[in-house]
Amino acid sequence: MKKHILFVLLFIVNISLLCAQDLVQSGPMVGYSTMREVLLWTQTTKAAEVHFEYYEKGNAKQRFKTKKYTTEANTGFVAKLIADKVLPGKNYVYELFVNGKKIQRDYAMEFESQKLWKWRTDPPEVSFAIGSCNYVNEERFDRNGKPYGSDFDIFTSIHKKNPNFMLWLGDNTYLREPDWGSRTGLLHRYTHTRSLQELQPLLASTHNYAIWDDHDYGPDNSNSSFPLKETSSEIFKLFWGNPNYDIINKGGITGSFTWADLEFFLLDNRYYRTANNNYTTERQILGKTQIDWLINALATSDAPFKFVVIGGQVVSSEAMYENHATFPKERNYLIEKIREAKIEGVVFLDGDRHHTVLSRMQESNSVYPLYDLTCSSLTAGANNNKEPLNVYKIDDTIVGEHNFGILNVKGPRKERELTISIFNKDGKELWSKKINEKDLKYN
Repeated sequence: MKKHILFVLLFIVNISLLCAQDLVQSGPMVGYSTMREVLLWTQTTKAAEVHFEYYEKGNAKQRFKTKKYTTEANTGFVAKLIADKVLPGKNYVYELFVNGKKIQRDYAMEFESQKLWKWRTDPPEVSFAIGSCNYVNEERFDRNGKPYGSDFDIFTSIHKKNPNFMLWLGDNTYLREPDWGSRTGLLHRYTHTRSLQELQPLLASTHNYAIWDDHDYGPDNSNSSFPLKETSSEIFKLFWGNPNYDIINKGGITGSFTWADLEFFLLDNRYYRTANNNYTTERQILGKTQIDWLINALATSDAPFKFVVIGGQVVSSEAMYENHATFPKERNYLIEKIREAKIEGVVFLDGDRHHTVLSRMQESNSVYPLYDLTCSSLTAGANNNKEPLNVYKIDDTIVGEHNFGILNVKGPRKERELTISIFNKDGKELWSKKINEKDLKYN
């Protein structure tokens, strides 16, 4: 009789645990990291109470908890909670609880707090991944023919590189025709893409930051006239974990963050954009307000490398597709202001083009070269465009297959070195370039 009761109790417990597992739609994901707090994210399949518990690696006896939060349908059953008991320079293990039950995963769930180094040591080594254009197939809503998305094991390859964080360069999900006309459609597409099985281990232990481009904002080539742009901004903020958004108070997703001695300036190339074919008004991609904020922020920064992150190419001279060269007045204003303010260390990071290329522009010997690294595509259809009209391209950096980048910065203060490495879907290195801090200074 006792054995029978024990069996029934174990059965009930196992069923309860399985039910809790089934309540997780996607995640967990780690978002931004600072020295004193880290963002933790997850999504449930229906309303559920969620919290996280975490402890410093190797010290499981001292545990901390986030607040509890009940997910809701009107916010996509998303939970964003703050681990606010962290200390600088520590590695933590965390656990997800849904309705009081611990969720089991067969991969690591860890995060790190940023190091306290200034005035104490040289800045730490930093490694981060970049990529853009992630298409996850869904046959009932996709166009007929060959699936547009493939090679999803690329996320396993990125995960194996063990970067500190990943920076998503736009088109991180692809809205389809049934999606961009409603809030329901936007939520569905973000949920479907985020639920990709191959993506989960990377999300769980690599910090994530993101910008958008047209496909995760609205229709192809969409601009400021998109009627659901406020809703699109809301959904983007729900599903990503940047430390700030809309810091120019104009709507959109403009923001910034710091990692070690590096600074990242996350620009919005959609919310304020003039239609590509509209020549009846002052044409803009970023808008003067956003550019002037950027110049002021860059001028404030003492980072050896200042990464300006935007959905489309800036340096390329190809005045076609959606490159900034098709908006020459604004492009010239942006570059001239960087030069006029004597801002050093600027590197552009972008996606969009479905191939990878490094561009280098140097107008004269009195200025340092502006580099523009385009990294695309992760899983969406790739092309082998050679950019024949881009006079600034470095020929041996063009990649026409699915790929991602790992950027590594190391070395003592004032002698930092940036190494850019591009890898194929299997993690095989395709090319690598080094840029020294001193190479991005004025004479």
